[in-house]
Amino acid sequence: MLSLKVNIPNSNKSMMHCNKKAAAKRKQSSLVPQIAEALKSSLVPLSMSSLEPQLCSMKPTKKKHNAIDIEKTEADITLRRSIMVLSKTASESDVSVHSTFASRYVRNSLPRSAFESVLAVVIDDPRFKMPENSIPKEAAYQIINDELMLDGNPRLNLASFVTTWMEPECDKLMMEAINKNYVDMDEYPVTTELQAKEFIFANIRMFVMLKQNRCVNMIAHLFNAPLEESEVAVGVGTVGSSEAIMLAGLAFKRKWQNKRKAEGKPYDKPNIVTGANVQVCWEKFARYFEVELKEVKLREGYYVMDPVKAVEMVDENTICVAAILGSTLNGEFEDVKLLNDLLVEKNKQTGWDTPIHVDAASGGFIAPFLYPELEWDFRLPLVKSINVSGHKYGLVYAGIGWVIWRSKEDLPEELIFHINYLGADQPTFTLNFSKGSSQVIAQYYQLIRLGFEGYRNVMENCHENAMVLKQGLEKTGRFNIVSKDHGVPLVAFSLKDNKIHDEFEVAEMLRRFGWIVPAYTMPADAQHVTVLRVVIREDFSRTLAERLVLDITKVLHELDLLPSKLLVAAHKNGKNGTVVKKTETETQREVTTYWKKFVLDMKTNRNKIC
Repeated sequence: MLSLKVNIPNSNKSMMHCNKKAAAKRKQSSLVPQIAEALKSSLVPLSMSSLEPQLCSMKPTKKKHNAIDIEKTEADITLRRSIMVLSKTASESDVSVHSTFASRYVRNSLPRSAFESVLAVVIDDPRFKMPENSIPKEAAYQIINDELMLDGNPRLNLASFVTTWMEPECDKLMMEAINKNYVDMDEYPVTTELQAKEFIFANIRMFVMLKQNRCVNMIAHLFNAPLEESEVAVGVGTVGSSEAIMLAGLAFKRKWQNKRKAEGKPYDKPNIVTGANVQVCWEKFARYFEVELKEVKLREGYYVMDPVKAVEMVDENTICVAAILGSTLNGEFEDVKLLNDLLVEKNKQTGWDTPIHVDAASGGFIAPFLYPELEWDFRLPLVKSINVSGHKYGLVYAGIGWVIWRSKEDLPEELIFHINYLGADQPTFTLNFSKGSSQVIAQYYQLIRLGFEGYRNVMENCHENAMVLKQGLEKTGRFNIVSKDHGVPLVAFSLKDNKIHDEFEVAEMLRRFGWIVPAYTMPADAQHVTVLRVVIREDFSRTLAERLVLDITKVLHELDLLPSKLLVAAHKNGKNGTVVKKTETETQREVTTYWKKFVLDMKTNRNKIC
């Protein structure tokens, strides 16, 4: 490293008497170019150690406090700052280090779409490679922040069940724990205690114990787990309900396989019975872990799993029946009680012991507070495990889920792994390994901050706002309500007449007002039914519900004035007068041309001066 020594001339008394102020300024201005020129020629970092003696000698004296001394101090501070800036490695990218709006100095374009990504690979575009030089932190932040401004407003994303608002105090806790790796239990014992799990083996028998496992035990008691006074619950925190369902499914599969092996029966064709309304994570589990997924088809007007048909599909290879407490499609709770009773009878008749898993991703934090008398949880003997999403109505940001088992016997011990390379013996039963601690801490915060009373108030408020929205939609006279009052606080609805304009057009036009409302078709055998769905979360107020109804009314009025996209499906042949069906591409082109002409005509007429 090249060290640069700067000779700082001693102040002359005569200069002080002549023009001390000018001398101080000249000394500062003469030093900075000297340092800069040396750096420019050397292109290496400046050694601050060589400047330290001179800088120390420039410290202001405590005895004098006149105007010249004060200005000299300011000049010394400016010089120090200049040296710190110039001590950086010389680079062309440093020109923006003091920019007021950093991204204005970044002239290279960035990728904009998936198509551009593919194109960049083909043409070896340098924009899709790591840059050779660094850029200032301000510029990097501004570039990313500028693009993120184009995202939708999370609070107006009515498609998602996931929490989009938390209290500032919880936000602060999450940021303070963002650098803690949850899996390092030995390093972060307090964090681990909030959701810790300890697996103890004795006499080759596994006992699952959770050392002061606060979150798991609170949730287990909420789900009426059959625990003795001093007994701890069996469960684990996950990234979300998808991972929780994978773990629960693996436990069912392994337990079924172990039993079949002991009986000397085949164990290579396990299956799960679900409704066609299950979330995609069940399909993932079935495909990833080679389990047949037997789906109970839906029908118009009945969009959840029929317990009678589900039990009829159960056979000796069924590892479990999955019931949904809060369907993604319309928020309806499936009848877990009826399913349990029917399955109990079938198990008695066949000698099987087919269990039930409850996917309570959405409804697990709703039913205990709004419908405490509803029997869906561990009060039913065949319910062996339950998953719930903390990041939905558990009121935590995305990234936390839970799975709770009825007892330690329902979690096969061979699924637990032990590691010791993080400082202590640590058990692990997750698909992920490293993950942040923030969400676990946030869940604990919500549980103790709100308590039973607070959660009940939040859920009641969500339900009331859902009813406000439902009533507002009914007053328009244009919609059929598909959702039920009893279930997840959401409103699913469809147009009574969608021959001219459909639900997808309504969803598209609502985006102009900022609303993100999904439109989708129902699964088999109700594919012909299209619905819109609005999920009511904690941060969706009555005011927003009323405003949404007004905006939907505006959209309907505008659509009534527009021509239908669906009318151009065929045209008459000019020669014989027969109707010829067009291809989908031809129809789309004609519709697009017609709409362009229609919009252009409207603009032209609007701009005419009468």
